[in-house]
Amino acid sequence: MEILDKRIDDGTAFDWGRTSEEYARYRDIYPDEFYKKIADRGLCINGQKVLDLGTGTGVLPRNMYKYGAEWFGTDISPEQIEQAKILASASNMRIDFQAVPTEQLDFTGETFDVITACQCFWYFDHEKVIPKLADLLKPDGKLLILYMAWLPYEDKIAGASEELVLKYSPKWSGAGETRHPIWIPDVAYDYFEMEDHEEYDLMVPFTKESWHGRMRACRGVGASLSETELARWDKEHRELLDRIAPEQFEVLHYAASAVLRKREKISGDSYSEKGGFGNRS
Repeated sequence: MEILDKRIDDGTAFDWGRTSEEYARYRDIYPDEFYKKIADRGLCINGQKVLDLGTGTGVLPRNMYKYGAEWFGTDISPEQIEQAKILASASNMRIDFQAVPTEQLDFTGETFDVITACQCFWYFDHEKVIPKLADLLKPDGKLLILYMAWLPYEDKIAGASEELVLKYSPKWSGAGETRHPIWIPDVAYDYFEMEDHEEYDLMVPFTKESWHGRMRACRGVGASLSETELARWDKEHRELLDRIAPEQFEVLHYAASAVLRKREKISGDSYSEKGGFGNRS
């Protein structure tokens, strides 16, 4: 499914379906620490029903399956969901994956203990999605927003690869990451209160082949370039890595999480204002 959103890449079209096989192979890169921090917060564990938004190839539910939660995953891309089902089935995991945009979710209200959104939150129409998520969560349910990105100004290999993406996709808005808390839209605070947030560094291991595949599977490359452009990028990026990278290396990333707790519903569509850690800033 081709997506055009003026907020992202200045409206350049992209389609995750074009890179789903590479996404499945190369984007399952979060270290164990990333998942353990979630479970240590008492989230996505045994006894809970969890909905993973923008699940892609099911990276989050598949890697957290061992913690015992009952998982559901949705994504706008049928090709991504197809890969998620293949990978989950290969590991005998029972996860309900559905190809549906987040704005069109149709689950029964107050179904989930936790809703997760990993590496996808900014894609949503928040005015539509936030009240829907609040209604889908049980009382005191949690919305967990997750993110991880390389740090191009501090990591030589990441910086060089990012420059090459920008050469071919100059409007790609995924460049130039620095450490910061996850952005939360104002509308979220009408339905949720910030419970906690965390930002921390991670070293993520790669080989030249796996880093090349990870970069090829990014929005500014495999999801948006023409076949001709992609072939040229592919050749140039491999040559770049042969010049600057050893066969095995680590890339500096930072990870971030934000835990939002559902406010108490007082009447109709109204939610209470009491309690709260943090604010709208």
